Amino acid sequence: MRSKSLPVRLLALLFAMVFVVAACGDDDDEPSGSGDSTTSTTEGGGPEGSLAGWRGTTPAPETTPEVEAFQAKMDEADPDLKDYNYGPESYDAVMIIALAVEIAKTDGIDHAGEIVNVSAGGEKCTTWADCKALIDAGTTDIDYDGVSGPQDMSGNGEPIAGSYAILQFGEDNRIDDSKTTFKGGQAPPEVNDIPLTETEGTRAGDGALKIGTLLPETGSLAFLGPPEIAGVKVAIEEINAAGGVLGKDVESTFSDSGDTSTDIASTSVDRLLSENVDAIVGAASSSVTLSVIDKVVGAGVTMFSPANTSSTLSTYEDKGLYFRDAPPDIIQGKVLAEVIAEDGFGNIYILNLDDAYGNGLATNLDDSFTESGGEVVGTTAYDPQAQTFEAEVGKAKAADPDAIVVIGFEESSRIVAEMIKQGVGPADIPVYGTDGNMGNATGEKFEAGS
Repeated sequence: MRSKSLPVRLLALLFAMVFVVAACGDDDDEPSGSGDSTTSTTEGGGPEGSLAGWRGTTPAPETTPEVEAFQAKMDEADPDLKDYNYGPESYDAVMIIALAVEIAKTDGIDHAGEIVNVSAGGEKCTTWADCKALIDAGTTDIDYDGVSGPQDMSGNGEPIAGSYAILQFGEDNRIDDSKTTFKGGQAPPEVNDIPLTETEGTRAGDGALKIGTLLPETGSLAFLGPPEIAGVKVAIEEINAAGGVLGKDVESTFSDSGDTSTDIASTSVDRLLSENVDAIVGAASSSVTLSVIDKVVGAGVTMFSPANTSSTLSTYEDKGLYFRDAPPDIIQGKVLAEVIAEDGFGNIYILNLDDAYGNGLATNLDDSFTESGGEVVGTTAYDPQAQTFEAEVGKAKAADPDAIVVIGFEESSRIVAEMIKQGVGPADIPVYGTDGNMGNATGEKFEAGS
């Protein structure tokens, strides 16, 4: 996966020059951080290269000409994109919903019963045009493999395999594309054998597929919103250019999910349901999804997340109406454990966001790393709204681990800043992250001191 990078070195140099002149030699005004006082600073005052070496996992397809072409389409949809995280999954979510509607011949609730079938088994197809041609020819058993890779879902509506990019921050505090590698992972056998969940409900359709989005425009995962929204827009544009669904253009309406510190998601869902959407793409945050899923499925509306990974959702009573194409964290935990072990580290400390995502992934990582012979010397769940993370980082430092794993969202930039302050940042010991913080937006947050 190619990540976006922004040119910050010239701005950083100019800022540093102005800063030195204004300081007039006052030692108290020297930049903080490890290294000598001549280290150049970023716009927010932190030393350049402070994040260099920080590695982590995020679901992403391997970079191919097809993926690069798709990323170019995302750039056209949003020229200001900084990251591509979960854009392919958002695109595929729309495609799968639309194909299910075509096969079911209704945008009503019955299309949900075709979503798993569209994703696995049957005759393979990889584009809307090819899949639609098969359906028009009478083939109702198709196997859509999308931009984000094979979609094969288990009966509970989640992938049984995943592809992960292993990303690493470079000297400019942005993802260094040249160091990106990829690793696949499989769910345990018991997950593969889950029977198809029966759809409950009777909501009728009106013949026109309408998709709403519940994606983060604000809040702790706001950096994921732009690529996800771009992915949705590209999919709808392609479908409509080829004649739409059931002979009509796909309609869309977009809304903000915010995060769990606000009631934005609930308000947005109320609006989307009042506009009679047939499916909602989102949320990005597992905890946000858990806060509104009952309202969505209770209305007989399909909910399809491109980014939820919490294992809590694997067994949620969702009336057969909740789906996701981001692999569950039982897979990411195993992949990250393998990466850390392959890097040669035998014990780790975990700092994780105290919510369904953070706690679940921390448990998955702990289980997998321990099973492989490693040791988790400590775990601390933190409040993302905390004023300081001094105590939490202090516990990690005191445990003297080989490496520290940070599982969180935008607040991760503040945690790593505190780690650097205490001498356990990426320049001091290996630091690992996950899909909630491995992106260029985290580098921007770090530089801004937020």
